[in-house]
Amino acid sequence: MAVRVQVPERAALVRFLLHPWGRAVLILFIFLNTIGLATFTYYYVKYARLVDKKLATGLYANTSMVFAAPEVIMLGDEVHLEEIAAQLRKTGYGQGRTSRMGWYNLRPDAIEIFPGVDSYFNDEAAVIKVAHGKVTQIISLRDNAQRTQYALEPRLITNLFDQSRQKRRLVRFDELPKHLVNAVVSIEDKRFFKHSGFDPLRILKAAYVDLKSGEHAEGASTLSMQVARMFWLTPEKTWRRKAAETIITLHLEQKFTKEQIFEFYANEVDLGRRGSFAIRGFGEAAQAYFGKDVRQLTLAEAATLAGIIQRPSYFNPVRWPERARLRRNVVLSLMRENGYIDDREYAQAASSPLVVARSGTDTTDAPYFVDLVSDYLQEQFAEHDFRTNSYRIYSTLDLDLQRDAVEAVRLGMREVDEQLRRRSRKGQPLPEAQVALVALDPQTGEVRALVGGRDYGQSQLNRAEAKRQPGSAFKPFVYAAALNTALTGGTTVITPATVLVDEPTTFFYEDRTYTPSNFRQQFYGVVTVRQALAKSLNIPTVKLAEQVGYRAVVDLARRAGLDIDRRPMPSVALGAYETTPLEIAGAYTMFANNGVAAKPLMVRLIRTQSGQTIFEAKPERQPVLDPRVNFLVVDMMQEVLRSGTGAGVRSRGFTLPAAGKTGTSHDGWFAGFTSKLVCIVWVGFDDNRELGLEGAKSALPIWTEFMKRAHQHRLYRNPREFEIPEGIVSVDIDPSSGQLATSACPLIRAEYFIVGSQPTQACSVHGGGALQVASWEAVTPAVPKESNGRAVPARPRAQVESHAPLAGVTPSPAPAVKPKEEKQGFFGRIRDIFR
Repeated sequence: MAVRVQVPERAALVRFLLHPWGRAVLILFIFLNTIGLATFTYYYVKYARLVDKKLATGLYANTSMVFAAPEVIMLGDEVHLEEIAAQLRKTGYGQGRTSRMGWYNLRPDAIEIFPGVDSYFNDEAAVIKVAHGKVTQIISLRDNAQRTQYALEPRLITNLFDQSRQKRRLVRFDELPKHLVNAVVSIEDKRFFKHSGFDPLRILKAAYVDLKSGEHAEGASTLSMQVARMFWLTPEKTWRRKAAETIITLHLEQKFTKEQIFEFYANEVDLGRRGSFAIRGFGEAAQAYFGKDVRQLTLAEAATLAGIIQRPSYFNPVRWPERARLRRNVVLSLMRENGYIDDREYAQAASSPLVVARSGTDTTDAPYFVDLVSDYLQEQFAEHDFRTNSYRIYSTLDLDLQRDAVEAVRLGMREVDEQLRRRSRKGQPLPEAQVALVALDPQTGEVRALVGGRDYGQSQLNRAEAKRQPGSAFKPFVYAAALNTALTGGTTVITPATVLVDEPTTFFYEDRTYTPSNFRQQFYGVVTVRQALAKSLNIPTVKLAEQVGYRAVVDLARRAGLDIDRRPMPSVALGAYETTPLEIAGAYTMFANNGVAAKPLMVRLIRTQSGQTIFEAKPERQPVLDPRVNFLVVDMMQEVLRSGTGAGVRSRGFTLPAAGKTGTSHDGWFAGFTSKLVCIVWVGFDDNRELGLEGAKSALPIWTEFMKRAHQHRLYRNPREFEIPEGIVSVDIDPSSGQLATSACPLIRAEYFIVGSQPTQACSVHGGGALQVASWEAVTPAVPKESNGRAVPARPRAQVESHAPLAGVTPSPAPAVKPKEEKQGFFGRIRDIFR
C-alpha cells in the first residue's frame, strides 16, 4: 500500500498562489514573460529580415571590381610553364575544377587553360606548348585551331567605390588551406566548430579577466558574433548593439553551416593596410603581403595572417615585421597546444624568416589610375549604379609597366630632391616637388601606366590631370604646322633645312608686343629648322609660328587632342597655356602613329555580375598629319635625343629607336616615344612656383629609367625604327645654309624632304665645288626582320655628321651610323668622281 508524503514547500507555494498577492505575482510573471517573448520575437524577426535582405542582394553586391589588362602570350615568347601557372594563380585560377574563375592543368610540355564562369574570356580554353623556354604552339580548344597569341586572365587591381578604399578577393571555404582555418580558430575562437554561436566558457573567462584587471582586457565575441557585427552593425560598444549582435548571431547559426559563417568571416576580416588601400579578407591579404594565392600559403604565412587580426595596424608585417613574427609564433604555439601541428612543424615554422612580398603604394594599387576610372564611370554611365551593383570593369592598365613607373619615379625624384637641396638657400626650404607619369599605347591610346604623385596616402591630387604650362614640350606641334606648308603650299615652304635667325626679337600681335628670350639668354645666329628644334630655341620657334599663322598651330594641336582655351598668339608657340600631362600624352600619340592621334582610353570592357556586356570600348583615332609631314617631325625629334637637349637619354643608356622633346617652363617636362610606347613625365611644385630645373635634369631621367625598364617586357621589346613613308627624298645639304652641299662645304648632312620641297640651289655660303647630292629619288625603306621572323618596315640610317657649331655650344657628337644604300644615278657618279 502506497503512502503519500505531503511536501510542505509545495503546499506553501499553492497557498501563496491562492492568495491575492500570489495571484498578482503570477500574473506579473506571465505578463513580463509574454512581453519579453514578444519583444524578442519582434526584434528577432526584424533583424532576421535585415539579414535576409542583405543576403538576398549579396554581401558584396556593391563590390565592383577593376581589373588590369590581360597579359598576352605570343608564339616565340621566352617563358616557362611555371611562370604561366603562377600568373594564373594570381588571377584566381586553381588546379581543381571548382574555381569559378577557371582552372589549369600543368603538363611536362604544355599547360591547359580552362576559363570559368567568372572569366574575362568565357569559353576560350587553350593549350600552350613550351619547349626550351619558348612558346612553340598555341591551340584553341574551342575549335582546335592554331593561334598566334593567347591572353591570360586579367589581374584584379581593386574593388571600386568602397568608402575606405578597400581591396578584397572573394574566396570560398574550400579554397582556404586547412592550416589557415586552424590558425584562425586557435587564436580567435578555438571552439568555433563546437558551440552554437556563443561560448559560455569564453564569456566566463573574459568576465574573470576583466574583473581581475579592472578594465575591458579580453573579448568574448565568437567568430559568429564578429560576422554579425561586421556586416550588419557598427563597432560601438553599447548594450543595444550587443543585444542586436546576439539576435543576429542566433539567426546566422540557424540559417548557415559553420563553414559558410567562416567563409563570410574570411572575406570580410580587417587585415590592415598596404599602400593606400585597406586589406579585407584572407584572399587579398595573401596577395598583398606574400604575393600569392591564398591556396598557396605556407603554415608560417597562414599563422602570420591569423596573428594580424587582433590589431591589424600594430602587427602589420610590412611596417612592423618583428612584431608580426612574434605574434605569428604565438599563433603557432596555440596551434600546437590544440593539436593541429606537431613539435616538428612548430619548430620549422617558428624558426622561418618572415618574408613579405615587395610592393609599394602605387604598384599594383595604381590609386590615381583607379580614381580616374571611378570618375569616368560616374560621368559616362550615370544610368548604372556602380555603388549598389556588382560590375566587372576591365581596364587598360599594364601592372608590369605600372610597377616600372613607380620605381622610375622613386629613383628619379631622389635625384630631383638632391638637386633642389643643393640649390635651396639656407632658411628658405622648398616644398616637396611632385611628379606625374603617363604611358600610352600609341596605336590605341590605352593608358598602360599612370602615376599622379609621389604618395597617394599623403595627397590624392592627381597631377596627371592637373593643368600646367607644357613649355617647350609643345614645340613639335609648331614645327609640324610649319612643315605642313610643303603640302598646303603658299608663298613660303618650310623644310627641316630652312634657315632661321636666332637673335633677340620683338613680335607684334593685335597692337601688343611679345619679347621672348632663349634659355640662359643665349642666341645662336643662323640655324636650320632642325637645329632650332634640337636645341629648343624660342625665337626661331615663334618666327615659324608667325610665318604659318598662330591659328594654324592652335588648330593642329586641337585636332591632336589638346584643349587650348587661349586665343592664337605668339606665346602659345612656346607652350604658354595650360594643359595636362594626360592630354599631352594623347596628343603625342600622333607622332608615334604616323600622324594619327589616339584619344586616351582607360576602360576596355564593362560586364554585369551575370556576364552581360554593357560597354566595350573602341579606340578613337583622329588623322591629324600627313604621314610624310609626321615623319619629318619625328626625325627631327630623334635629333633632339642625338645631339639636342634630350641627349641625356642616350648617355643614360637608352639606345632603342626613340624620339622626344624636353620642356621647361615653371616646371620640367619630357615627352617622348618609341613605336610601342608614348611616355610623358612632369615634375614641379603644387603651388606652381618655378622648379628651377630644366626638363633635361628633372623629367628626362625618370622618362629614361621607365622606358629602359618597360622595353624589357615581351609586349614592348624590339621597337621598330620609324617608318619612312612614300614621297620622302634624301638630299645632302650644308647645315649652315640649308642649301645643296658642295665639295667645298666643311660639314655635310643628309636631310629628308617631302618630294618637291628639296633645295635646288648649291650652297652660297662656301662658294663653288661639286654638288653633293645623296639622292633625289624617293627613299625606299629597308625591310629588316625581327627575331621572330616577321618583316617590319624600318628606315635606313642616313649618313649624318654633327651640325654646324652653334655659338657658345659644343655640339654633342652624333652616333656612328652606317651609310644608307642609294641608287647609283648620274649625280651619284659625279659625287664619287670628286670624292
